[in-house]
Amino acid sequence: MTSSGTESPGSAPKAPAKDPWDLPDVSGLVVGVLGGTGDQGRGLAYRLARAGQKVIIGSRSVERAEAAAQELGLGIEGADNAECARRSDVVIVAVPWDGHAKTLETLQKELVGKLVVDCVNPLGFDKKGAYALKPEEGSAAEQAAVLLPDSRVTAAFHHLSAVLLQDESIEEIDTDVMVLGEVRADTDIVQALAARIPGMRGVFAGRLRNAHQVESLVANLISVNRRYKAHAGLRVTDV
Repeated sequence: MTSSGTESPGSAPKAPAKDPWDLPDVSGLVVGVLGGTGDQGRGLAYRLARAGQKVIIGSRSVERAEAAAQELGLGIEGADNAECARRSDVVIVAVPWDGHAKTLETLQKELVGKLVVDCVNPLGFDKKGAYALKPEEGSAAEQAAVLLPDSRVTAAFHHLSAVLLQDESIEEIDTDVMVLGEVRADTDIVQALAARIPGMRGVFAGRLRNAHQVESLVANLISVNRRYKAHAGLRVTDV
C-alpha cells in the first residue's frame, strides 16, 4: 500500500505541466482579415503586417480590398472574401455584427479546416450609449462555431482600439488580448499571434461558452472611453 500522494510502484512518472507561455512560432502563417476594409480590420491587418506577418485583407469588393491594402503597404494584399479565406492559414473575422452570419454562411466551404478567430462584438446603440446584444447561439463566436462546423473557431481581439491600431506613430499597444477556444493548440496559436504585436499579450480566457461576457465588455469600454476621452484596453494581473 502506498501513502497518499505517492505514485504506485511501476507507474509512469507524471509529465510536468506545460508552460502556458511556451507558444508556437507563428511567423510563417498567412493571416486573412475578413472585413479588413473596416477600422478594426484595417488596424489588425496593419499591426500584424508591421510585426512581419503575411496578411491578406478580405472584402466583398475586391477593389475596396486592394485599395485598402495599397494604402496600408507592408506587403499586405487585397482579395475578395472567398479568396482571402482560401489563401489564409488563420482567418480573423472583423465584419460588422449585422453581416456576421451572412458572411460566414457564404464562406463555409472556403473556411473548412481553417483556424477562425472571431473578434465581432454584438452591440446595440441608443441615446444612453452602447449595450450588449445576446445572439441566439450565446455569442458571436458561438454563432460562428455553429455556422462553421468544419472550422476551428476561436475568439480574440475584441477589446482593441481601432484608433490606436491604425496610429502609425504608436510603437506599442499596451493591452492584453482575451483568447477563447475549445482546443489548446488553437488558442496557443492565437495567443502567439497577439504576442507578435509589440506591447500586446494573448491570455487564455476559457472556452467559447464564455465568449458572451468578453464580447459584451466592449460596451463598458466604450462608456469608459467616452467619459475619460480615452482609448482604454485591458490588463490581466498576476499572470
